[in-house]
Amino acid sequence: MDAAFVLVHSPSVGPGTWGPVAARLTAAGATVVVPSLAGVAAAPAPFWPRVTELVAEQVAALPADLPVVVVAHSNAGLFVPVIAGALGRPVAGCLFVDAALPERQGTTPVATPETLEFLRGIAVDGILPPWTTWFEEADVAPMFPDRAAREAMEAEQPRLPLAYYEERIPVPEGWDGQPCGYLLFAPPYEEVAHEAAARGWAVERLPGLHLHQLVDPDAVAACILAMAATWSPPSS
Repeated sequence: MDAAFVLVHSPSVGPGTWGPVAARLTAAGATVVVPSLAGVAAAPAPFWPRVTELVAEQVAALPADLPVVVVAHSNAGLFVPVIAGALGRPVAGCLFVDAALPERQGTTPVATPETLEFLRGIAVDGILPPWTTWFEEADVAPMFPDRAAREAMEAEQPRLPLAYYEERIPVPEGWDGQPCGYLLFAPPYEEVAHEAAARGWAVERLPGLHLHQLVDPDAVAACILAMAATWSPPSS
């Protein structure tokens, strides 16, 4: 399929989390864009419009008639409906990679009540610490292939405001009219993958941890290509 891959990272981390996979996709002959969401919270809430603006700005350099496959990791999955609607070009499909799912209609909360309770407990003056500090070291360290990868990823981490997690994102009607799929890495997202399957989406599994795209970018890139290859290009 002749389409560009738009790899969207969670605003909690940085674009480097997609770097190794982007390199593999490019080497395979694909057109790839990895929009940076750095500074998404520089302006006051709501933050979701800035997410769509940043992605759309960085995709705008592609040929206007080139379709895209939106590939979102983790928290970025919640923004897929508004991103797809803001690109102003055909969307060939949306792939959620170990990602949170948006609602099918209405609005989507960025965080569950349980997560918000936790985040309110670690925020200082309304600002959260970097994402990797939210967890025990024994859970964080295995997510990285080596120390260099971890240092590079942690150097990009922002300190987001608590308000980012307190907002709700609108869900445009019919946003999932194009093919959608789910690629599961880690057990915590197993229930989300079941929900994707219940929506009729294709679901594939690459056993690993939440940042498996850093650990095995070859397998992740190959799976993304294989899933997208089953989708027909949009007619307009």
